Amino acid sequence: MLPLRKMGNTIAAYKSGILNWYDHPVFSGQLEGANNGINILKRMAYAYRDLEFFKLRILAIQETRYAFTG
Repeated sequence: MLPLRKMGNTIAAYKSGILNWYDHPVFSGQLEGANNGINILKRMAYAYRDLEFFKLRILAIQETRYAFTG
């Protein structure tokens, strides 16, 4: 199969998803940033004994991002 035909078949297979992006553009940058913050917190929180405190710290990450805006 020719490479161009293979690419065309792939685009045709994912056509609805590609076109949906133009109606609802979603970027994963904020989600990746939140995941990175949680992973950093996990490395820093190696010695935490209380899982509930760790959960509260994860929720606090989101609040501190918007503390100085507006």
